[in-house]
Amino acid sequence: MHLDVMDGHFVPNLSYGPALVEACRRRWPDTVIDVHLMVEKPGYFLEAFAKAGSTVLTVHQETTPHLHRVLQEIRDLGCSPGVTLNPGTPVETLRAVLGLVDLVLVMSVNPGFGGQAFIPGSLEKARLLCCWREALGCDYLVEIDGGIGPDNAARVVAGGCDVLVAGSAIFNTPEPHEAVRKIRARALEGVLRD
Repeated sequence: MHLDVMDGHFVPNLSYGPALVEACRRRWPDTVIDVHLMVEKPGYFLEAFAKAGSTVLTVHQETTPHLHRVLQEIRDLGCSPGVTLNPGTPVETLRAVLGLVDLVLVMSVNPGFGGQAFIPGSLEKARLLCCWREALGCDYLVEIDGGIGPDNAARVVAGGCDVLVAGSAIFNTPEPHEAVRKIRARALEGVLRD
């Protein structure tokens, strides 16, 4: 379960806080809860979201000058650390922290608004992260978020993405369950193509 937390500063929208994570954890005790912190100064939020039951806490590279420290704090709190990269930020800015993370989230839209079109250049970042993962002996997952749906799920999986985040392609349909089924089926085509 991927939850976008927005502070109204790093991105214009404002969303929920740790109480929703806590409610989700109570309802689905064995589910991975991947909390994507689209917030300025993420260090202020880590402890509350960790205590609420987050499995993964992902912070934006662009939000903190002390990324190593924040990622280590996430691990110290018992969560898996993740780092996120905006579409306009070069992937090379992450190389120094790849050994510290369990997940790298590549934004394939500008964060903060649903329904945007997939930015094709994002897939090249994902491919490069997969190459670095092998070359550096790391084991992080590559996640992609934004503009993901049945039309591109196979392509992004074939490009190396391990985790796909889909929002509008699921929730803006009359039958969300069927939309998930279609995306999964297309993603499997990408695995078979790889």
